[in-house]
Amino acid sequence: MAHKPILLNAFNMNCVGHINHGLWTHPRDRSVDYRTIEYWTEQARILERGLFDGFFLADIVGVYDIYARNVDLTLRESIQLPVNDPLMLISAMAAVTRHLGFGVTVNLTYEAPYLLARRFSTLDHLTRGRIGWNIVTGYLDSAARAMGLDEQIAHDERYDRADEYLDVLYKLWEGSWEDDAVLRDRGARVFADPAKVHRVRHHGRYYKVDGYHLSEPSPQRTPVLFQAGSSGRGQRFAAQHAECVFISPPNRETGRKTVAALRQALVDAGRRPDDVKVFVGAAVVTGRTDAEAREKYADYRAHASREAGLAHFAASTGVDFTQYDLDAPIDYTPGNAIESATRTAAQHGWTRRKLLEMFELGGRYPAIVGDASHVADELQAWVEETGVDGFNLSRTVVPESYEDFVDLVVPELQHRGVYKTEYAEGSLRHRLFGNGDRLPERHTAATYRRMHERVESGT
Repeated sequence: MAHKPILLNAFNMNCVGHINHGLWTHPRDRSVDYRTIEYWTEQARILERGLFDGFFLADIVGVYDIYARNVDLTLRESIQLPVNDPLMLISAMAAVTRHLGFGVTVNLTYEAPYLLARRFSTLDHLTRGRIGWNIVTGYLDSAARAMGLDEQIAHDERYDRADEYLDVLYKLWEGSWEDDAVLRDRGARVFADPAKVHRVRHHGRYYKVDGYHLSEPSPQRTPVLFQAGSSGRGQRFAAQHAECVFISPPNRETGRKTVAALRQALVDAGRRPDDVKVFVGAAVVTGRTDAEAREKYADYRAHASREAGLAHFAASTGVDFTQYDLDAPIDYTPGNAIESATRTAAQHGWTRRKLLEMFELGGRYPAIVGDASHVADELQAWVEETGVDGFNLSRTVVPESYEDFVDLVVPELQHRGVYKTEYAEGSLRHRLFGNGDRLPERHTAATYRRMHERVESGT
């Protein structure tokens, strides 16, 4: 029986501590070298050797200051602080790879759409079509204050703004320059045909743009669109815009329900249920034998910080867990943070003690521990039982965790026929979906491709 091929992204961030906190103290971990180009280019080479589909870089704007109402633990354990700009890493990693894709998180709430459109077009050119954008609207009040606001914009309004933001970007990426606008005709002294480059006029509720896209058409035009919101409003946004969605359910049953709801939302939005690839977050610790993997896990766990993981989760939910005794019930009244995280915690009634138990490796993803055969069994079970398409593999000890997966688990997955043995040619979008470099006509972005055929009113 043919099995669905598994997709793989490595999950990282331009900082010391990302998901599995405290492991920067491990003697073999090199995450403190995050400030160097070599740290990133080495990881990119490892991932391409393992035929990974993408290197996904998270980001935040703001700091984690909910736990104990300060940043003391955040700074001591480097819980995503300091954090550098992820976009700056892409060109260096693209230069040492040929196929590896790159997904980059950018918070649209604090970025002007006109300039962000140019930055992603530039990266799409430089990577030859290997760039994706993880669309986030933010969830930290500390970010809002740092950017000059008194508090965050309300949850659902952030998505209302995001819908209009994407409309502006589609007009710029898809409609401003026609495919044959660029001639490069030296003899006629015509680089671009003025009749085929069109002004974008947008006058909306949140954004106003009057100008031409600054970049000529890139291989994908619109970068591959990633999204991670699992709230009701976030899921509606994903159903309209997303091509890849990240989820982090606590178990397979929750994952199955989340995937089913997302695919139904796609159909309701007039798209196909397979128009989105779903990735689930996972941490893998493997070895040549089960015993070696368990020994490695115990070693990692001795360096991990459960409390740092709890402080990270405090920011995700908006709950200061230091206010609660270990077994006291916790008030998870929805606030303005990550709605899906708060909802999941409330549904399971997670106490402070339970959360600390869950975060034994310093992070929220359930760890898969075992030899290559066991890890492959678990990954296949997630795919078969939940309908996900692949995994976002969080780092533990760097670069060891990626090397172990590439050297041990990838060959096992290939042997089972559930993982590619070579890269397909083409853009990131084409390799994920097999239908060319551009968004399909049924995607909402296609509405703006023939913008110039209508009256240029900015509608």
